Amino acid sequence: MTHSADWRAKARGIRLLALDVDGVLTDGTLHFQSDGQETKCFNILDGLGIKLLQQSGVVVALITGRESSMVSRRAEALDIAYVQQGREDKLVALQALCEQLALPMKSVAYCGDDLPDLTAIRAAGLGLSVSNAPDYVREHADWIPSRPGGQGAVREICDALLSCQGHWDASLAPYLDDLE
Repeated sequence: MTHSADWRAKARGIRLLALDVDGVLTDGTLHFQSDGQETKCFNILDGLGIKLLQQSGVVVALITGRESSMVSRRAEALDIAYVQQGREDKLVALQALCEQLALPMKSVAYCGDDLPDLTAIRAAGLGLSVSNAPDYVREHADWIPSRPGGQGAVREICDALLSCQGHWDASLAPYLDDLE
C-alpha cells in the first residue's frame, strides 16, 4: 500500500531509521508472567534486516513509550546504540536524536503504529506505518509494508531502504557465495 508516489525517492536519502517498538517490532501484545515480569516477542527476520541496514551505513534507533528491559536486551543484541524508552513524545524524542546526530528531518524515516507516533510519522522525511495500524494512522504514512508489525514489517522496510539506496545486491552477495 503506497500513499506517497515519491516514497522511493524519499527513501534514497534516509540516514536514520527510527522505530517504535510495541506494534512495530512486536505485534503489540503484552505478555506478563505471574510474577509481573514482562516478556516480548521479536521477529528474527526484522533483526537481520536491521543488521543489514546498519551495515549499509543507516543508523537505527528505537523510540518507545514503554520502559522494558526486553527492549534494552534486544537493542543490545542488534547493536542499536540509540534507544529512548518511556517517551510518549515521539516527535520531541526524534528531533533530539536528529540534533544529536546532526541530521535533518528529511534524512529520517520513522515507523509507528498508533496515535503517539503520528506527529513523528508526519514530520519525518519518510513516514512509515504498519499494515495492522489503525486507518487514521496509516493515512498519514508515505509507505506501508504489507506485513504487520511484529511479523516482518521492519524487515520489509529495511529491504526496501536497501533496495532504494542501491545496497541490496551487496547485502545479498555474502549469502549467495558460489560453492564451486
